Amino acid sequence: QVQLVESGGGLVQPGGSLRLSCAASGIIFSVYVMRWYRQAPGNQRELVAVATPGGSTNYVDSVKGRFTISRDNAKSTVYLQMNSLKPEDTAVYYCNAVLQNNYWGQGTQVTVSS
Repeated sequence: QVQLVESGGGLVQPGGSLRLSCAASGIIFSVYVMRWYRQAPGNQRELVAVATPGGSTNYVDSVKGRFTISRDNAKSTVYLQMNSLKPEDTAVYYCNAVLQNNYWGQGTQVTVSS
């Protein structure tokens, strides 16, 4: 059974930082493309960051220079380091693993507010 379990969300003030984690099980993690998405209330789910098996990364323009995606294949875990957080980063953040199949985590809430 495939599971993706996110953690690390919470409430943070503008300008603060959070690190999200997504631990995968039931898949050969190292061959999967790993992505972080987010969805704010009333909005469509948005792709935030991608990490390929080969180590390439890509980001949506709104988070470039502030967020960093990384993966630890030995731990089957992908991370999203989020710095200089803004209120508009408030959303539920989802982990996604894709190869031939597409798997999702349950999401973790990130709220940026003073």
